[in-house]
Amino acid sequence: MSTQPKQRKGAAKKKAAAGKGKRRRKGMTLEDRPLLEPNAAGIDIGAREIFVAVPADRDENPVRVFPTFTEDLEEMARWLVSCGVTTVAMESTGVYWIPLYDVLEQHGVRPCLVNARNMKNVPGRRTDWHECQWLQFLHSVGLLRAAFRPDGEVSAVRSLMRHRTDLVQTAAQHIQHMQKSLTQMNLQIHHVISEITGVTGLAIVDAILAGERDPAVLAKLRDHRIHASEEIVQKSLVGNWKHEHLFTLKQSRQIYQQYQDSITACDEEIEKLVVAFEPRVDTEEHPLPPDRKGNQRKRKKRGVIPGTNPKTGFDMRTEAYKLFGVDVTQIPGLMMTPLRLFSEVGRDMSRWPTADHFASWLGLCPDNDISGGRVLWKGMRGTRNQAGQLFRMAAFGLHHELSPMGDHLRRMKSKIGPAAAQTATAHKIAIIFYTMVKKQVEYDASIWAQKDAEREKRFEAKLKRQAQARGYKLVKIEETIAA
Repeated sequence: MSTQPKQRKGAAKKKAAAGKGKRRRKGMTLEDRPLLEPNAAGIDIGAREIFVAVPADRDENPVRVFPTFTEDLEEMARWLVSCGVTTVAMESTGVYWIPLYDVLEQHGVRPCLVNARNMKNVPGRRTDWHECQWLQFLHSVGLLRAAFRPDGEVSAVRSLMRHRTDLVQTAAQHIQHMQKSLTQMNLQIHHVISEITGVTGLAIVDAILAGERDPAVLAKLRDHRIHASEEIVQKSLVGNWKHEHLFTLKQSRQIYQQYQDSITACDEEIEKLVVAFEPRVDTEEHPLPPDRKGNQRKRKKRGVIPGTNPKTGFDMRTEAYKLFGVDVTQIPGLMMTPLRLFSEVGRDMSRWPTADHFASWLGLCPDNDISGGRVLWKGMRGTRNQAGQLFRMAAFGLHHELSPMGDHLRRMKSKIGPAAAQTATAHKIAIIFYTMVKKQVEYDASIWAQKDAEREKRFEAKLKRQAQARGYKLVKIEETIAA
């Protein structure tokens, strides 16, 4: 007679299921996965040295360390070619990967740039020596996905565009320095006019630095478009003229002007690169469609055309039309950002199979964490995709715009809040951009009317269902009047 205690049927079933799970897990381990990239290598990049790992059967020393000098990178690339390596996985560490990326491409080795967040390390592999081997193994079994990097010509435009953004941000700091100096002298002119770097503001600051101290004379420099009266401007220019504050104001003004000159030179260099691209459309056979945006027509009446350079004759809208083959400036919110979008995503939309893939790459889709059939977490991923930020900025500027897209943003704000509404609108703008560029179709605002009619039908059906559930019946006013 057995002395073992009797097990309950439920416990026995759980134990059997656990045993089956263990047997399944023993069926295939990570090391047993087939090699999808047998000629793969892994590189751990540092500022002064890099660790390179190749398959163990390719060299007596499958892991080597190389300095980051150019001749050492060339030697490393030749060693990889001699080992039969055709693709290399490496993390996108700062900007240290860029020289190595270029050297590998020159030697015919395909770089696979991966995000460090997507490549989780395992315990016991914390050193650079083991990190490169782990990268090599993950790449060989096909568990790494290459990050998007535009073509060489587009990457050149992207580098200058991002450099221009840094110049603009740094110049803004010196505007704050000028405002600080004016405040310390109790000159409140930057609170009276809307912008200290406008025509009136810079004229007054330059006159102060030239030695003018009379508020009446300084107030006469006021532009006629300033809303504040000349008396208010004169009153705001009464203060103390301490030497140390004038000195800081002078230096801030000079540095700000230097940055403005650098931005102008950067714009001219960007224009040269953009004009060199082969156009997708012949503007003589297919001229630029007429602009349907009233705001831009108003600016043209005032003599100010956005995105144009009167010195070189560069027209951003026309050049963007040549690059993309369609007029993407007609999309609400994208009037001033087509070239920045081109530098970030290029014009080859085949990199993303569908519009949903494109929106997911931009970080405009919600993410979730599911375990055991339950949703543990859902929300937006913490990505820093600069192209996604451009679409968010486009959506942010639509709050006061009288367009169907502006109506969509305001409607979403009332439902899900400002932050989520901005993301939802940015997602819609990105889908429209992707569809226009890939399918080469122009923006059609008449589709919104059909969508609005469908939404009204759904809303009416919802009201009828709610009334019927409470024992009421909805009747239109027209029907009651006719009766």
